[in-house]
Amino acid sequence: MRLLTGLFEADRVLTQQAASRIPRDVAKVLSGVEEAAQNSKLWCGAAVAMACLGGWRGRKAAAAGLGALVVAQLTSNGLCKQLADRPRPPAEWIPHDEVADRPDSSSFPSGHTAAAVAFTAAVAPTWPVAGALCAVPAAAVALERVQSGAHYPSDVVAGAVIGLAGAWLVRRAPRLVLRHGW
Repeated sequence: MRLLTGLFEADRVLTQQAASRIPRDVAKVLSGVEEAAQNSKLWCGAAVAMACLGGWRGRKAAAAGLGALVVAQLTSNGLCKQLADRPRPPAEWIPHDEVADRPDSSSFPSGHTAAAVAFTAAVAPTWPVAGALCAVPAAAVALERVQSGAHYPSDVVAGAVIGLAGAWLVRRAPRLVLRHGW
């Protein structure tokens, strides 16, 4: 019980600090990146650019990224949000008007973060430069979800873990299938 109390207190403090201490201009940039990532538009656009400009490596990275994104989205939004049903952070914690723009779905986990991390983590092993470039907006998306009041930091961490697991699964699935003869 003390662990949950400590987690809730950390979520509260970090959410309030992110919402109140990030400068307005930075928050606008974060919001723009999040808007581009909405419905995975940013990641699909990155995949198209990789596939068109990166030759076989770009196509392989794009396929891995999109595959991991799908796994992460299905896990976070299709399964975990349905089971968790966690309310969003209280509006009184957020001192700006972005709080009015939050979805009604469960706060846990962050599907935006799951998708961003999954795509980035799946791309990076095949094309490290593209992975590093994708890491910048992925981090911005994760930070924006807390700054805007849409998620608690623990929701974002859980989304990142789901994203990493999705990337691991997509990258390992062919070997697992061959090894076990499925």
